[in-house]
Amino acid sequence: MPDKIYDIAVIGGGPSGYIAAAQASELGASVILFESDKLGGTCLNYGCIPTKSYLKTAEILKNMYLSEDRGISFDKNSLKIDLLKIYDEKEKTTKTLREGVYKILESRDVKIINGFETLIDKNKINNRKKNYKAKKIILCTGAKPKTLPDIEVINAKLLNSNDILELTKLPESLAVIGTGIISMELACAFSAFGSKVTVIGRKNRILSHFDASVSEYIKSSLKDSGINFILGQKILKITGKDDVNEILFENGEKLVASKILVAIGREPNLEFLGELKDKIETENNFIKTDEYLRTNIPNIYACGDLTTKEAFAHFASYMGTVAAKNAMGENIKCRFNNIPKCLYTLPEAAFIGLSEIQAKNIYGDDIICGKFPFSANGRALAAGENTGFVKVICEKKYGEILGVHIAGPNASELISQAKILMDTEITFEEAKEIIFPHPTFSEAFSESLKDVAGECLNLPSKRSSK
Repeated sequence: MPDKIYDIAVIGGGPSGYIAAAQASELGASVILFESDKLGGTCLNYGCIPTKSYLKTAEILKNMYLSEDRGISFDKNSLKIDLLKIYDEKEKTTKTLREGVYKILESRDVKIINGFETLIDKNKINNRKKNYKAKKIILCTGAKPKTLPDIEVINAKLLNSNDILELTKLPESLAVIGTGIISMELACAFSAFGSKVTVIGRKNRILSHFDASVSEYIKSSLKDSGINFILGQKILKITGKDDVNEILFENGEKLVASKILVAIGREPNLEFLGELKDKIETENNFIKTDEYLRTNIPNIYACGDLTTKEAFAHFASYMGTVAAKNAMGENIKCRFNNIPKCLYTLPEAAFIGLSEIQAKNIYGDDIICGKFPFSANGRALAAGENTGFVKVICEKKYGEILGVHIAGPNASELISQAKILMDTEITFEEAKEIIFPHPTFSEAFSESLKDVAGECLNLPSKRSSK
């Protein structure tokens, strides 16, 4: 019998891949999906979900320490942190979600192939010496942690963001190289567990993609929780022996740590390209696509972290849906604007749209900002989470909401409200009239919109007193 020719082949079973496979199947396609590791990809197995499991444990610990203010006392000397049990809880969560992904695909008759795969040509995939054919191919292989460039490393075992989640014994001290979302979240978690954490960065500020007011607030909060920072310093050399690692800086200072985490960003997984390695167009090593998520080879699409677009699981899933629909004959443009970005440290932060500096560079003086602190929010005060703020950036002439920046409780949930308003192109004048329930954290967003218009009555008057 001749080999079966599938309508769609999806390479990679992460957030973009399994969604693309499910969507294509829903549209009537015969679908085959290749995954060389675990279904769910980095997000489910090594990123979003595991770190949130760890950060939930960190949140519980934080609340325990604050419990005395609520009339609850316990013996802090008897408190024990068992990283193995924390690890086991994380594994249980990821296993449950992996099984869910498998059922999603199985219920749609998606054929799943485990193992490493490589492209033979634009219609053919090889896996374990067997060739599979497909009319259309969707590339969803994601990205992997970057390694340290141009730094001498002698006998030191450096951990990446995957490795550190496999530890079952808490390191006494942890050096975190990198100042992005992944590094901040892992630093926050392990500091809460009891490790002495130091964050190291070449730049003078952390979270450089966030609005400066948010990144400074998060840095101050993490510093107050016990995390140390060494910023604006170049690492010359790293040496190690057993669990004693020494980092030498350009200024001559040294730092000793039990473990060293390198979290300086991610790079795309392109090893699978095989015969198409020099035929698929890339930009800075990421695969280029058009607005329909097609590569320069018409029947091959790409989405998720291996593309030049935003590297977030929620956006990858959206891209997977668009790619699958277009591969099945639709003609949908992918919307690359207004993608929410979230940070799940304690406290959280999230933003969407332009920072204040970006807005000023585009609109000059034709912008106006509103800001409301959680210290004036009734729900935040009642919950004992009364630090942080909501900041809204708007354009004066037409009232367009250009950006929303949140640092504080439930930031990752609140940012969805901003996403809805910005996608529907509601002006801040219209949005400020929306009635938010009381008492909620969401009211801080409502009040910040009113502050843009100069109508926030829950802050002291800005009018000069007579």
